[in-house]
Amino acid sequence: MPIFLDRHDLRGLTAADIAEAHRKDLELQPRYGVRFQTYWFDEARGTGFCLIDAPDIETAMKVHAEAHGNVAVDVIAVDLSAVEAFLGRVTDPSPASPATSTAHDAAFRAVMFTDIVGSTAMTTRLGNARAVEMVRAHDALVRRALQERAGREVKHTGDGIMAAFGDVVAAADCACGILGAFEAFNLASTEKLRLRIGLDAGEPITDSNDLFGTTVNLAARLCQSADPDSILVSQTVRDMLPNRFGVSELGSRPMKGFPVPVVVYSIAWQ
Repeated sequence: MPIFLDRHDLRGLTAADIAEAHRKDLELQPRYGVRFQTYWFDEARGTGFCLIDAPDIETAMKVHAEAHGNVAVDVIAVDLSAVEAFLGRVTDPSPASPATSTAHDAAFRAVMFTDIVGSTAMTTRLGNARAVEMVRAHDALVRRALQERAGREVKHTGDGIMAAFGDVVAAADCACGILGAFEAFNLASTEKLRLRIGLDAGEPITDSNDLFGTTVNLAARLCQSADPDSILVSQTVRDMLPNRFGVSELGSRPMKGFPVPVVVYSIAWQ
């Protein structure tokens, strides 16, 4: 059956309220041939998201309507592996105790893109075999930094990596750590690797029909717009960073796919 992710407006409700609503969904689901796999709840933003295995959207919403009346405001079809890559799980976590049974994380994620500067020219200059070695060096440095900051690799882009984080500060720390690692690598290597990084953050369903569509697109555009050895971030990310990060506004830039210029910020990583 198709897999759907829905979005609910849950302002004013608590984690306990949402856990009870989820319980009612689970209780009713056999009647409709639906399976509510898990959910995410963000009390601060007043939003919730359900992952549902259902024959169609209408059937899934019937369960919500009958179980508790809180029908989703948006629903998109999703790929299960993509959901797991971005959000970290696709089933309910096993509660360690009654106190943790309602402790579901929010679905808000930071998305990071890395990009090797001049990768095409590097392949022409070095040849395929040596260029592949350099890409593998990039992959190893980025993956080590992701592991240290609880980031998840979503996909390899050929000359970079897209990753997701449950914490914006961890994502910014990771980006700074990556460029620091590349600086150390270049001191010891005759062949230099230069990198650019872009960061945005948001919820899985916004104004597009793709999982984290707007967030992914802006993070990618920020990466493309960044100078070598630099980190560009959106205003959303900038507003969530503590003062210990040196963040500078660079003004507005046109971004493909965005109707108005986007204000961009740079993080001083050195």
